[in-house]
Amino acid sequence: MSANKSANWAYTEDFVPEPPAVAAARARGRELGCAPVSPGVGPVLRLLAGAARARAVVEIGTGAGVSGLWLLEGMPADGVLTTIDVEPAHQRAARTAYAAAGIPTQRTRVITGSASDVLPRLTDGAYDLVLVDADKTEYPAYVEQAIRLLRSGGVLAIDNMLWHDKVADPAARDETTTTLRELGKTLRDDDRLSPCLLPAGDGLFAAVRR
Repeated sequence: MSANKSANWAYTEDFVPEPPAVAAARARGRELGCAPVSPGVGPVLRLLAGAARARAVVEIGTGAGVSGLWLLEGMPADGVLTTIDVEPAHQRAARTAYAAAGIPTQRTRVITGSASDVLPRLTDGAYDLVLVDADKTEYPAYVEQAIRLLRSGGVLAIDNMLWHDKVADPAARDETTTTLRELGKTLRDDDRLSPCLLPAGDGLFAAVRR
């Protein structure tokens, strides 16, 4: 990457300032050892939620609430975020973040449990947007469930799809990198989706469900 591209990337990452509630949630996430979406990815999630007029959103991987806050900001006032995480401490931090941002409790449905167990219980085609940001080795299974959950015209978003600049490096062949690289290629050619790969944060794959 040229110096100019590196500077451009850094500029875009910080172009939209984080609201105080998001910055506080990010600090809690660091304390817990979870990795929230980057400052550049958050506004993209808000944009996708707003463009889709997303009233029903599923988030696989709650973290400390950073991505949830951005999604909720893009959703209509009656929109509901269903967020799934296996770690209760992460979800407690997210609830704190939602309360600090003034989000009414009825706008979030926080489910503690394995996404592999929870997702099959959610209704086909009932959601406007699904964000995948959890265990990378489980991404293929989570994404297949996400596509099932989306209505036609709904948006799929997957974080970390460039995985620390390793996906673009053919010499990088560890399990996580290989899983994400192959998943991206599979989704690129999936007739159910209209895809793109954005160089925001650690790579954000986004697609519209046909």
